Amino acid sequence: MKVIITIQHPAHVHFYRHVIDQLEDNGDEVHVFARENDLAVPLLERYDIPHEVLAGPQDSLFGLAKVQATYELRLLRRAMEIEPDVMTAIGGVAVSHVARLVGARSVVFIDNEGITSHRITTPLAHVVCTPKRFEEDYGAKHLRYNGYHELAYLHPDRFDPSPDRLREYGIDPDERYFLLRFKKWDALHDVGERGLSQRGKERLVEILAEHGRVYITSTDELPPALERHRLPVPPHLVHDLLYHADLYAGDSATMATEAAVLGTPAVRIQSFAARERDMSNFVELETEYDLLRSTADEETALAYVEELVADEDITRVWRQRRDRLLEEKIEVTGFVTELLAAQADGVRRSVPRPAQVSQ
Repeated sequence: MKVIITIQHPAHVHFYRHVIDQLEDNGDEVHVFARENDLAVPLLERYDIPHEVLAGPQDSLFGLAKVQATYELRLLRRAMEIEPDVMTAIGGVAVSHVARLVGARSVVFIDNEGITSHRITTPLAHVVCTPKRFEEDYGAKHLRYNGYHELAYLHPDRFDPSPDRLREYGIDPDERYFLLRFKKWDALHDVGERGLSQRGKERLVEILAEHGRVYITSTDELPPALERHRLPVPPHLVHDLLYHADLYAGDSATMATEAAVLGTPAVRIQSFAARERDMSNFVELETEYDLLRSTADEETALAYVEELVADEDITRVWRQRRDRLLEEKIEVTGFVTELLAAQADGVRRSVPRPAQVSQ
């Protein structure tokens, strides 16, 4: 089959990279398209995933709309040339639109509720996949699976954390250290939302620096006072660093989930957590598995951090909780690969190819 995959975020690279390997091992033809990103494109290059960059980054809300339009037009042109059986993405605004125009099936993965951009994605998508506890309902096209996006690349079947890879960069995984993630709030689904204030970031570092080393990964600009804590390893080793960390804190939802499924104590700090109904993934990770703390309030977040770093038994307890989660959730890569194959098979049996329509 012919598959188009689109990438807009570094987590999308991780989500699809094992899927790409499986598809290619099966003899399928895979085309990867990306928007320029400070981490996503370098990750594609690091993993030797052939790809085409169709649009650059945006620098404003108006710029986001312009970049999105350019991206969709270029994706349409390439899809008309490729004639794919199936197109897939996380979020999937462009994929859901373009697939309809080229006779392909679109498979869109979503794990965040209450996002405005879903209104222009889900009505046109052929299949919308979400974790099992997802609150919103998309009708007959909605397919729920018992897992999280992050288990496509952090399940033990796919990820084996290595302390030796960290030691190559001067990090002793046996020493106490903490990982922080600060994001730039410029994505379509981030409009009107916020993360940590500059002072909140500085106070977080001040608290943790008293207990161990502090490492920061950030897509937002760091002030000189925090720049010295910049991540000391290349981006593709961030999950090794996260696994061996004593705690994660920050305003990145993705990395909060990654920390939780790795069994690393995690504090998520962002305005989404202040909603009357927080996103179901985070509710489940906090209330069902006790692997996460979520809040929109910086003072509460700092109190959580101080409480967690004071617990000397926390690593053992969190790993036990993670073991229970892994017993109850699926390995996601195999599920995604089988789903794409099933959708492509349906296209070949029932939908004329674009070239055939014109004949």
